[in-house]
Order: sequence, then C-alpha cells, then structure tokens
Amino acid sequence: MKRLFFACLAVLAWASVGHAEGPLQDILQEHRALIEKPSRKTISPAIDDIAASGLDQAQRMLQAWEAKNLWQRTEDGLFYIGTTSGDALTLIDVDTGEELPETDKSAADQLKPNAGVRRLISSALVQFQLSDPNETRRLEALESIARRPEESHLAPLQASIEGEENRAIRARKERLVKLLSIAFADTPEAQIEAIEGVSGDLNLEVRAALNPLLATTRKVSDVIPAGENVAHVMRLGEDISRDEAYAALVEAGYATKRLTPAAIKDILAANIVDGQVGGVPVADLDTPEARDEAYRALAAAGTVPPFVSAEEVDEKLRTHVIYDAYNEPNGDVTKAAQSALKAIDLNVGLNQAADLGLDALSLASIYFLAAIGLAITFGVMGVINMAHGEFIMMGAYTGYVVQQVIPNHTLSLVVALPLAFVITFAAGVAMERLVIRKLYHRPLETLLATFGISIALQQLAKNIFGTQARPLTAPGWLDGAWVLNDVVSISYIRIAIFVLALCFLFLFLFIMKKTRLGLETRAVTQNPRMASSMGINPDKVNMLTFGLGSGIAGIAGVAIGLFAKVTSELGNDYIVQSFMTVVVGGVGNIWGTLAGAAMIGTLQKGIEWLNPSNTLAAQTFMIIFIIIFIQFRPRGIVALKGRAAGD
Repeated sequence: MKRLFFACLAVLAWASVGHAEGPLQDILQEHRALIEKPSRKTISPAIDDIAASGLDQAQRMLQAWEAKNLWQRTEDGLFYIGTTSGDALTLIDVDTGEELPETDKSAADQLKPNAGVRRLISSALVQFQLSDPNETRRLEALESIARRPEESHLAPLQASIEGEENRAIRARKERLVKLLSIAFADTPEAQIEAIEGVSGDLNLEVRAALNPLLATTRKVSDVIPAGENVAHVMRLGEDISRDEAYAALVEAGYATKRLTPAAIKDILAANIVDGQVGGVPVADLDTPEARDEAYRALAAAGTVPPFVSAEEVDEKLRTHVIYDAYNEPNGDVTKAAQSALKAIDLNVGLNQAADLGLDALSLASIYFLAAIGLAITFGVMGVINMAHGEFIMMGAYTGYVVQQVIPNHTLSLVVALPLAFVITFAAGVAMERLVIRKLYHRPLETLLATFGISIALQQLAKNIFGTQARPLTAPGWLDGAWVLNDVVSISYIRIAIFVLALCFLFLFLFIMKKTRLGLETRAVTQNPRMASSMGINPDKVNMLTFGLGSGIAGIAGVAIGLFAKVTSELGNDYIVQSFMTVVVGGVGNIWGTLAGAAMIGTLQKGIEWLNPSNTLAAQTFMIIFIIIFIQFRPRGIVALKGRAAGD
C-alpha cells in the first residue's frame, strides 16, 4: 500500500514539473501531427485553432514558433518555448510561462517551420498585433492585412478601431475595414455600404478591391438560369465569331467537335479500302461535297466521329446562348461596384489633368528661369546672345565647385546662388565691353561672335571639368515629392524652382519699376537718343543690363543643375527653348516672357501626354506649332514697344 502511495506521489510530482497541461497545450496536442511535420498546405487548421482560441498566451507561442523557438520534448511530445545557451536548453511552459529546470538540447526537438508556414503564422499574429502598444507593430500588422487580406481579419480589425488613439493608424484601419467589407461582408447591404464609402477614392487598393467584384466567367446554356447575374450576352458576328461561338459550345459539352476540312482529308486518306472511302471512289473525292458524303458514310458505320454539318452548327448556335456572368452573384453589389469605379475613373481623369497642369507649370517655371536673362539681353537690348546657355552652364559649375569646398548642401546652395550671379555678371560685363559693344545694330555679326564664344566656353569647361557629368546635389530637405494623392505629385526641387522663378519675376519688376537702373533701361529701350540727351549714358545702361541678364542666367544654372546633369553641353538643352520663350512671348516684355514660358511648357507637356513614348516628336511638333503661331502673331503674345519694335 505504501509503495502504491509513493508511486502516486512521484507521478504527481512529475506531472507538476514536466507534464504541463493547459488549454493551449491541449490545442497543440490535438494538431500534434501537423505541427511536427508542417507544410503550407496542411498547417492552416492548427494555426487557425490557435489564433481563434482567444488565449493571451497564444500570441507569445505563435511568435516563438515563427522565430523557430518552439521545441517539442522527446519523452512526452509536449510543446514548449525554448531558449538556448550553448548546449543548454531552458523550456518554458506555453500556457503558464513557467521555466522548467535547464536540460540538454538533445532532450527536445527544435521545430523549424519553412518560409511558407512562417507567412501563415505571421498572418495569424496580425489580430494580436492590431492592438499592440507599439505603433510600429500595429502598422506592420495593417500592411500585412493589406498584402494578404483574409475574412478572419475583418472582425479583429473592426474591434481594434475603437481603442486606436493614433489618427493616422485609425484612418488606415477604417479604410482597411471598408476594403475587407467589400470582399467579406456578411450581407450584400454591408458590401454596398462599404463600396459607396470608397466611391471616388483614388487609392490603388480600392480599385484592387472593386475589380474582383466585376470579374466575369464565360458561360454557355440553352436558357440563362433565373437569378444569374449577367454582365453581357454575346452577339454572334459582333462580340464573337461563328467559329469561336461553336468552340465554346463544344467546350461546354453542348455540341460535338467539328472537324476542319484538312482533318477530314486526313481521316479519309486513312480509311481507303479497295480504292474507295465509304463507298465513294477515291477518284471522285475532288469536291467538298463528295468528301462530306464519304465521311458521312464512315460516320454511319461508326468508323469515325459523327459528321457535323453547317446546318447543325447553325441550329446549335440558334438554340443556345453564350454570355458573361459576374462571379459576384448579387446584381446590386456589381452595380454599386460599377458606379464606384466610374466615379473613380472620373476622379482619376480630373487628377491626371491637375497633375499634367502641375508638370506644365513646373516646366514653364524652368523655361522662364532660363529665359529671363535672355529676355533682358535680347528683349531689351536686341542682342542675339548665342552664349546665353553657357552662362547657365557656368552657374551650374559654380554650384558644383562650391559644393566641393562646402560639403553642407544647404550652406553651399546659399553661397553658390549669389556667387554664380557675381561670376556670370562679371563674365557678361566683360563680354559686352569686349565684343557686344562693337556690334550693336549688327545682328548677324553679333550672332556669329556669340556663337563662337559659346563654343569656346564649352571647350574651356571640358578642359577644366572633363566630359563626364558632375554632381550638383540638392539639400536633403529638397528630396522627395509633395504627394497629394496616388495620382498628383510634384518634386520639392520643382517647387523650389517655381518659387525661385516667382522671386526673380518680382525682383525684375522691382528693378524695372522702382530703381534708377530700371528707369534708365526703360528710357534707353524706348528712345535711346532722347535718353542720351537727358543725361543717361546708354553704354553704361547696356553694360549693366547685359551683366544683369547674364547674372540671372548663372543663378538659373545653379537651380537647373540640381536636377539636370551638369556638363559642358548643359546650356544647349535650354538655349533653343529660351529663345522660343522670348520670341513667342514678345521681345522686351517680362510678362510676355512669362506668357511664352507658360505656353511652351503647357504645349510640350500636352504633346508628351498624347505621345509619351517619343519626347523628340513632342519637341518637333512644338517647334512646328510655334512657327505657325509666329506667322499669325509675329510680335508674340505681348506686342513690342520702343526701340525693339522699331528694329
């Protein structure tokens, strides 16, 4: 009796230490065979039962399993969370979290699920992570749901919204609830409500959720079943050809396959007996009718498959209907989905137009910034400066050199902008004093001289900096883009250039309207002889005006270099557009330059949108349009006045 008593005590002691029992362990033992040898196709019942248990310890156990920290003790097959230190193993009860005495790693087998199983475990963990105190984990859970939406995610996702304090995460949860409800809601009414809630939404996830509702399957029947959600009935000869329609009947089992004439010939050739086929001499099988007769005879004898005549085909097509049916059985749901997608398409179109407008505005600001200096030298002074693009190139290289000395990109940009103005201003003054001054009122010689200077400056840049593109890096705060939605966005660099263009517009207006230089420039432009008689020095005004235009081109070069490649040919990319901007807008008027830049930028982006695969064609069409435009408005959008108009 005593021996039995002590044996019972030993068993109880072993059970209290090693034979851990609990609700989670019971679930694991129920699916023991699946967990021991898991695969992506078979493990789902075990993972689903663990996740649906509602046990607090289930999350910890699933995380350990995903991290390959789940162990199975050899002696009794129980599952534990394990931590190792060398050859030592500490087992932790999956239910209570109690640590068992340290043992050797050989006492248990480590469970190592493959990648497919770990993905399923990760999906199951989502419902626990939705309410995790860590915001990062909650966001990861939401991204996991978005990638692999399942019906089981809907209820825990809805339950987690009420306690969510982060506005952005809460909005993300509410959106996902709508998307999941579209696919997995219990009633059509709930589906329709969710669909109407996302109508017009531009997010790609919305379209991805709505499109499956409008997926169709091609079906064939003698009569369309009652309650079938039909998308479209195929019309013979319009939506489907006769041969395609009969092939659909054959595939659906409503008709016998019809052999082609070539196949019939092959069969007849294989059934020649004593110079005849089905009682028809081989010599007579030279017409389709004779071959059909011979084949019918073979078919009547059961030698070959039945013959299908054209009349039988027509009869089958007449007595059967081919249609596309929605996979979604409820018609109200598909109508709501169609309406929502139409609203989305309309919204996408409007936003694409807005995005195209922003692109055009951005390009126009670049052209305006590049042309504003030319508007001064060419528009005000009447000088055709073919080296204007090289002043832009000089400004870009100035920014590059400054960044080599000042590694801070923001500070280097602050230094490079005024320094580029000073350098190109000085170069412009020197060019005007040494070359341009002697060639006023001689446009052909001016063009040739400045073209030669352009080539010389390009070669000088190649000798100094080489032929490879040099980096002019924008500050970190200009990285990325301002994203309004999934359709409309604009880079921060383009926004900065737009702001810079506006600044130069106002600066130019201030100089021309509020300063003595502007007053003298306007006087010289309108009537140089009268201005000279009033004590104004036209040579000095021309020198400062040319220097100002060159300096502004240098600043434009710094801005353009932030997104374009800085090479000796940088100016070539903008000189033609700059001249077109000034000429189309109206020579000698800043508002004309602004209008010309807007017109050319909008036109180029519009043509590129119509033919996005060929930007060269877009530029060609743009030049043709401008040539035609100048025929009707030779003085540009804003008519010229003063000396330039007289010239």
